[in-house]
Order: sequence, then C-alpha cells, then structure tokens
Amino acid sequence: MLDLAYARDQMVERQLVARGIRDTHVLHAIRTVPREAFVPEGLQEFAYEDTPLPIEADQTISQPYIVAAMIEAAAVRPGDQVLEIGAGSGYAAAVLSRIAAHVYAVERHEALSRLAAQRLARLGYDNVEIRTGDGTKGWPEAAPFDAILVAAGGPAIPQALKDQLDVGGRLLIPIGEDPRDQRLIKVTRKDANHFEEEDLGGVRFVPLIGEQGWREPSDDLQPAERRGFRAPMVRSVPELIAEAAEPLPELDDQAFGVSFDRFGDARVVLLGEASHGTSEFYRARAAITRRLVERHGFGIVAVEADWPDAASLDRYVRDCPAPAHAEPPFRRFPTWMWRNTEIEVFIENLRSWNLRQPADKRAGFYGLDLYNLSASIRAVLDYLDRVDPEAAQVARQRYGCLTPWANEPQAYGRMALTHGYAACEQGVVKTLTDLLANQLEYVGSDGESFIDAAANARLVKNAEAYYRAMYYGAAESWNRRDTHMFETLCALLEAKGSDARAVVWAHNSHIGDATKTEMGTVRGELNVGQLCRERFGNGAALIGFGTHTGTVACASDWDQPMEMKRVNPSRPDSYERLAHDSGRVRFLLDVRAGVHERLRAQLLEPRLERFIGVIYRPETERWSHYSACVLPEQFDAYVWFDETTAVTPLPTRVREGPEETYPFGL
Repeated sequence: MLDLAYARDQMVERQLVARGIRDTHVLHAIRTVPREAFVPEGLQEFAYEDTPLPIEADQTISQPYIVAAMIEAAAVRPGDQVLEIGAGSGYAAAVLSRIAAHVYAVERHEALSRLAAQRLARLGYDNVEIRTGDGTKGWPEAAPFDAILVAAGGPAIPQALKDQLDVGGRLLIPIGEDPRDQRLIKVTRKDANHFEEEDLGGVRFVPLIGEQGWREPSDDLQPAERRGFRAPMVRSVPELIAEAAEPLPELDDQAFGVSFDRFGDARVVLLGEASHGTSEFYRARAAITRRLVERHGFGIVAVEADWPDAASLDRYVRDCPAPAHAEPPFRRFPTWMWRNTEIEVFIENLRSWNLRQPADKRAGFYGLDLYNLSASIRAVLDYLDRVDPEAAQVARQRYGCLTPWANEPQAYGRMALTHGYAACEQGVVKTLTDLLANQLEYVGSDGESFIDAAANARLVKNAEAYYRAMYYGAAESWNRRDTHMFETLCALLEAKGSDARAVVWAHNSHIGDATKTEMGTVRGELNVGQLCRERFGNGAALIGFGTHTGTVACASDWDQPMEMKRVNPSRPDSYERLAHDSGRVRFLLDVRAGVHERLRAQLLEPRLERFIGVIYRPETERWSHYSACVLPEQFDAYVWFDETTAVTPLPTRVREGPEETYPFGL
C-alpha cells in the first residue's frame, strides 16, 4: 500500500536535506536508487526509515544518511573512479554508480558479494564490479582511485589504500584503536608522498577485518553502524529507577488510581498503551479514569475508536435510548481492541456511576478515530432526516460520490490517486460547513444529537482526505488521522463548556509527544499528544505505559484473525530493559522536570522504545516495533508492568435477542 517512490523522496527531504546534505549529485543518486531492492524480503516497508537494517551474513545495511554523508564528504563527482570497501548489500555501491564513471567494491563475505552483484545486475547498473576479498588490500590492479570509501573501522589507515589513491584523491575511513571509539578520517593525497588528514567527527562502524585491519572479530565487541542515537546500558539507571518508582497496588485495589491525583487539575489527561491487546493497560486506564471521573470531575472519556461505534456505548453509559435497528458496535477489524471483557467491565462501572448522577453531570464515552466511514455517513443523513429533511436531500447528493466506496474506502483512495484529483472532497466539506452554519437552529432541536452529527460529518470529511493521503505515504495519512482525533477532542471540549475536562485513551504512539521521537524528528509525523501540549501547555498530562514481556492479542497482518502471541523480552538497548532491570514489577514513574532530576538526566539520552499495535511481528521486532525516543520529554509519567497478559475478547457473532443485549449485542 505504501508508495515507496514517494517514501524515497520524503526520506531525501527529511533525513538528508533537513540534516545538511547539500550535494546535488548525492541527492539525485539517492532519489534514483531503490533501497528496497537491497534489503531482505519482509523488510521492504522499512527501507526508508532512518536506521540500518539487517541483511544476510548477520550484517547490516547502513542508514541512508550515513551513505549520503560519506559520499558527500568524499566529494565523488561524475567521471570519478571509486573504490568501496565493505560492499555489504550493494546499496552504497549502487548510489555511487549513479555518480561515478566506475565503481569497484570489495566484500569479505562471499554470500554478500554474490547477492550484491545480483541486485545490481537486476537494476541494470553495469558500471559496478564486486569481488570477494580482503578489503584492507584494496584493488591494486584497478588503481588509482579518485575516491575510496571504507564502511568499516580499522585500528589505523591501511597503507595499501593510501597508495591506491590518485593525486587529489580522497579516502574516507573510520579509525580507532578501540573499535567502540572511532573517528571518521578524511585523507586527501596532495602529491606522491604527501597526505593531508581531516577529522570529521565520532562514528561507530563494524570492525574492518583484514591483513591491515583487525585480525579477528572480538566476541566482547558489540559494534554497530552509526545511528542518530546511542543506547549504552548504564548500570546506575535501573537503580535510579528503583529509587524513584512509586509502587502501584493491584489493579483491583480501589487505591490504584490515587497516585494519579497529581494530574487531577489537568484539562486533558492522555493515557497510553504499549500495545493494543494488553489486559493490564486497559484495566489500569479504567482504574485511573474512574478516579479522574469520580474524584476530579472529568466528564469526557475519548478513546482511539471510531465515533459511531463509541456512540453506541456512550448512549448506554449515559442511559440514552438506543436508535432503532442499532447495529452492534466494533464489528470492524480489530474487533478485540474494544470488544473485550476489560472494556465491558469499564463500561458497566461507568454506567453504574452515571446512573447515580444528574443527566447533565454524566460522563460520556466518545470515539476519536475515523475508520467507520459508512456508519458516519448514515448517522449524518439520519440526523438531517429528523431535523432538516431538505438539507438531508442535499447531503445525500453530496455523499453520493463517496457512498459507493464507503465500505471499502481504501478503494476510493486508490481511485482518487489514479485519477489525480480529490473526487469527493468538495461535497463532504460543504456538508460539514453547512451543518456547522446551521448550528444554532439545529441545537435548539436536540443539542446532543447535533454534537453527534457534527462529529460524524467531520469524520466523513477527514476520512475522505485520509484515504487519499494513505496512497502518498505513511506520514501524510498518519498526520491527517491524528489531526482529526485532536480536532474531535477539541470539539468535544468546546461543546461541553469551558470547564470540561477529558481523559484520552490511545496508543503510546498517539499520546507521547511526537517531537521527542523519531516519528517527528525523522518521519515528519505529528500526534495527538504533541498537539495537546501545543494547545493546552501544562494542562495536558501525557502518561505512557510499558512492559517487558508477556502475552498480547494481535494479528500477523491487517484484517487477519486474532492470535495470542508471546511478547519478546525487551531489548538491552531499550527503555523497557532499564525498567525491567530495576526489579520493580509494577510502578508509576514521574519523569517531569524537577521531580527526579538525577534520573531524568540519565533518561534524556535517546533510547529505543517498543511500539506494538494491532499487528505484532516478533521475527522483525527491532525494525517493525522499536523506535528511538527521549522518554522523559515524550511523556510526563510512565506506568510499568513487568509482565502482562492478553485481553480477553468478546464474541463477535451477534445473537438475536431482546434489547438487554445492548450495547454489545451479545
């Protein structure tokens, strides 16, 4: 579904140009070469992430920025003859071949040499030669070279490589007596016997193995190609976490939510989750929400669910009549995300609380997401049929463009991309603006129903744009979705009055400030948490959740059956491993400035953080589920469960029966 050519262009702009790469030859070459052709099957979707990826022979392909920076520093120009040491996947050689006249590449792993040659041949890049051998010896029979690029770090500069430089030639090589502490050195040959060296800064590459390099890989080394962050394990950090961690009682204990009273004055409290299928995350959010509703007057529970589906539960918890022929909610994949026993218990408790309150003091349950397009179209038309039949007729004509695609909106996005225009945009926007323009008249008829209709009309408008954007790239569609969720949240707060306050349930990726993660810094993505901080400042409390291991309800791919999978133990270079190594099994960690400054300073170093959505692929977990973050700036607090269990799904088959089966239709 992802347009890889578009993703490549976005990678160039966001990862290269934005970080200072200016060489037009380099930028054009990287825009030309399909990096997805150089990664193993199953990892193509990550080809344009700002990270190295695993390839054959237990090696990695360098991240695009490193390839670009090395070539720019070597000042490779058209007509040059270039030598690359450490061909790996062949990607860097391919990029070089789009600039230089001829590229020679040496790789010590025969399997990698063979695969790289095959990939280059398939692409028709016929100005590259690859051979297996000792890279420290260079390629003397093809010398001299205008540029030599070494993608591995040695203890010193191999004399053979210096000898094979042409006068004026440039050699780029990582050097360091300790493979963990390398400097990127640029060597320029001034004349036959004179070389000039320039230190370009600290880097970290795999060891250069060979006669003039390291003799054998050391078992105790853990070399890695340079990334935008480093994640060393600092032994004192788990101890600091253990000291700062506030133990939480059992989830069934009424006191569980007490620790969160510190956030009771916030306008918006956002509660995350590290996966969409973990029981402890749902139950913890339920306990915290109950405390915020009952003790602090929060009246809005807004969740990462579709508005029309959540509206069914909202009517139930606030004891409003169900519409005639109401369909059971949450029938769309992933059904287990909201049709589970944990949500059922929360909904019953919220209803029980509400029934003891006046109607205008009852807390509502609302959906922020935009996937259920067909139900939202139907809800808008049903509302207008009741309050303004003439407007309903006009809306039907406008929505008529989108209706054929409503049950498969991805097909509309594909059609719009193919035809090159937003076929239905004008009509759905006009329906929303007309609805809002008549707000005073409609509210007089039924204020609550107007809020529902306006939210559904907003969903239709934003969903139309979302499904178009998803065919251009992940960032655009993600940003439209999170902007829609934020707009819906703000509309709820505005509709409920100046003293209204909301609890938001969404994945960590939506509620942790995106500007403090690779989402924002590399991929250009924003999220609800970031937008809430920008709008509400300290009035927004962002609370993340995490786990080390356990089980999770998930799928292996979109629209596939639910499975129960084991969650891999967290990686040694992750925030989760630091929390696990603290020895605390369940805690709250307040990471705001001024609370635990010594710990916060240690946690400010970017590290990996795990994100499991409805899809979980343990076999590619590093690349599909981990991303670099700065946790104490991403969140205000962090809730930890060392071992977690999967949610218990409710049946999706609907039984015929009396109305008491509402709202789940079970």
